[in-house]
Order: sequence, then C-alpha cells, then structure tokens
Amino acid sequence: MKKLIILVSAVTLLNSCIVSTAAKVVKGTTKVAYKAVKGTVKGIGWTVAKAKGKIDEDRIDGTWKVVGAYKGSFADFEKDGNPDSSFSSECGGFDQMVFSAKRSKFKPVHCSTEEEDWVKYDFEFGKNPATKERENYLEYNSGNYISVIDVSSKTMVLEGNLMPKLAFSGTKLYLLEKVK
Repeated sequence: MKKLIILVSAVTLLNSCIVSTAAKVVKGTTKVAYKAVKGTVKGIGWTVAKAKGKIDEDRIDGTWKVVGAYKGSFADFEKDGNPDSSFSSECGGFDQMVFSAKRSKFKPVHCSTEEEDWVKYDFEFGKNPATKERENYLEYNSGNYISVIDVSSKTMVLEGNLMPKLAFSGTKLYLLEKVK
C-alpha cells in the first residue's frame, strides 16, 4: 500500500512538472514570435529580430546587395501590420556594400555608377549615441552611426543613413543579401 501511495504521488508530481515546463515553453515561444517580424522581399524569406548580444564582426565581411528599404525605423517596422508592402528598391546604379572586417573598412552604398572610396569604421557593441539603445553599431567619419540589427549567413539588416538619396524620404531600415 505504501508503494502504491508513493508511486501515485511520484506520478502526480512528475505530471505537474511536465505541464508546468510545457506551459513555460509555449509562453517563451509566444514572446519570441512577438518580437520577430517576418516578411518576404523579392523571394527572400527573412525574419527581423534585433540581435541579443554582440555580433561577431567577421559575420559582416563580404559583399552585400541592398534588396529592400523600409521607410521608417526598426521600431516603426516592428509595429507595422503589413511590412512586406512597404519595401522598395529605387537605386538604379551600384547598390552594393562591401565590408572588409580585417581592415575595418567598408565601401558605402550609393546610387551612381562611380566607384566609392573605402571608409574606416569602428564596430561596437554598447549604447549607440544615435539611438540611445544598447546594440551593435558601426561608427564612421567621427559621428555617423549605422545600427547592425541582425546578420545571418544570407541576410543582414542595417538601420541608419545608408543611402542619402532614400534618407530624405524617411528610409532608415535596409535589408541586404550576401553576394559573396
């Protein structure tokens, strides 16, 4: 009889632990899904969520093509009910950004066919002076900042004044696709 009571107690305890753990997983998944904004640009499926912690600088190395631009900030993008329809690419010329992480230099994006000069940058993780948020960012030309929202092996999302031609219309968020 004692063994039966102990067995029933153990099963009840384990059952409550499993249900409690499952509830926490569902609750955690809901929070993650709420923070990530999904979209598709020119057939590129992507999820934009701000990176938690420092991004390895080597991940930004290479050539990146601008495939989308959003009129507004990342905060606006998170609140947008239909961010897919807000993307556009109006650049007719050279719409690539080249990073050399070893030399801490990049060639900025521009909308002309002329070659751009290398610009030295500092890759930082901390309080961005432009946004006042703790994030990954690039500082260049002493006082200009580009926030690195997230980087994967295929896509990168940057926020800032990447393309002056589009910045006048309020465009601040850019989706880039890795070229090589």
